[in-house]
Amino acid sequence: MYQPGLKGIVAAQTAISHIDGEKGLLIYRGHDVRTLTGRCSFEEAAYLLWYGRMPSTEESNHLGEELKTKRTLSEPMLDVLTHLPENMDPMSVLRTVLSAEGGSEYGWKPTLDQAVRITALIPTIIAYRERHLKGAAFIKPHDELGHVSNYLYMLTGMEPERAVSQALETYMILTMEHGMNASTFSARVTASTESDLISSVISAIGTMKGPLHGGAPTGVIALLEEIGTEENAESVIRNKISQGGKLMGFGHRIYKTRDPRATALKEKLLEFHGENEELDLAISIEDIAVKLLEELKPGRGLYTNVEYYAASIMRAIHLPDHLFTPTFTAARAVGWTAHVLEQSENNTIFRPQSDYIGSLV
Repeated sequence: MYQPGLKGIVAAQTAISHIDGEKGLLIYRGHDVRTLTGRCSFEEAAYLLWYGRMPSTEESNHLGEELKTKRTLSEPMLDVLTHLPENMDPMSVLRTVLSAEGGSEYGWKPTLDQAVRITALIPTIIAYRERHLKGAAFIKPHDELGHVSNYLYMLTGMEPERAVSQALETYMILTMEHGMNASTFSARVTASTESDLISSVISAIGTMKGPLHGGAPTGVIALLEEIGTEENAESVIRNKISQGGKLMGFGHRIYKTRDPRATALKEKLLEFHGENEELDLAISIEDIAVKLLEELKPGRGLYTNVEYYAASIMRAIHLPDHLFTPTFTAARAVGWTAHVLEQSENNTIFRPQSDYIGSLV
């Protein structure tokens, strides 16, 4: 039976995550993701996906230290990074520099230690490349900062304010895993040949680079910039909907109700109400937009998706558009490596068939 894009075809069994689009659920290892963001750090959520259970305080601290010790680039990686063409896009840079990590120690089977190393390296590569393009000195990782805060620190040289750091951490927890998406499938296909973990992650990065999968939410950013202030929100949104335009950041291909990731992000941002104008504005605009969608498009069930709040957070931390997909990648590396480790435990090579539709001799 031919299914374009393998839509609806079950290609693997997994204990890592589950998505229920009708009920608006995203489950990590048996935990509703909305319960994790209120009580988990990035490190703890990563531990859950890698090990299958929540860590103790000691285990969480140990993983945090492991991420810290593994986030320094090797000399060969630095050499590659500094000699790449300036016009190379950041995802291609990430793919190329990470290839320089793939030494003989990476082989079959993949290990958790390798997964931690790859996850630790990606933010450093992104930050170092951004600094290099600006002609600025590299900022070494901060030994006292966690995974997400350190990423922001290496980009700017300043310790981030609490609101934006925790907002970004929440976003990265919510996007570190999302079932058998295109990039995760790509990673598992590569792993199924008994290739190494670096190659699997690089396959996933190449897939994530495509605008149909990991593209930046430029439409949402444009909408927020067009609205500008809360006073303009109703007139701009009403006009867009009345003219038949698509309201970027609302509605989702999988979730037929509220995107649980958007709900969790909003709850986190409400904790910091009054601390950041950009984040406060995003919440106000969402409330106005949802009411107008219910009025003008009744019964459609159009709610905020994760891209809406992702764009809001990126604006609040002044992250340039070209770093959105790499930052998404820095989070999703946890999910990719968890899937490759799972694939290796009960491996069967992926060998789908194709229907020949050409002419016969």
